[in-house]
Amino acid sequence: MLGGNPRQLARMMKQMGINTRDLPARRVVIECEGYNIVVNNPVVTEINMKGNKTYQITGDITEEESINEEDVKLVMEQSGASKEEAVKALKDSNGDIAEAILKLQEG
Repeated sequence: MLGGNPRQLARMMKQMGINTRDLPARRVVIECEGYNIVVNNPVVTEINMKGNKTYQITGDITEEESINEEDVKLVMEQSGASKEEAVKALKDSNGDIAEAILKLQEG
């Protein structure tokens, strides 16, 4: 197992062609289909190994539902609703545009 001395470990990694650096970040968002993974207060480390970069991210992780802006605009146009009302209607209808419009038109 490698020694516990961080300087010695960094020196050994550099000899193997592995360079690391910490990146300043306030928030990291990973956009997935239908939701986003949000990392608040992240610690981001870039690892460069022979030209291939990878990133290690740790922090406070939450998931947010993602609503397509085009869908929001369409619901707003068709129903006359505000953006907030359109987003809520889309969430309540699980992203079903027609259902969201009908709910808003019904009152």
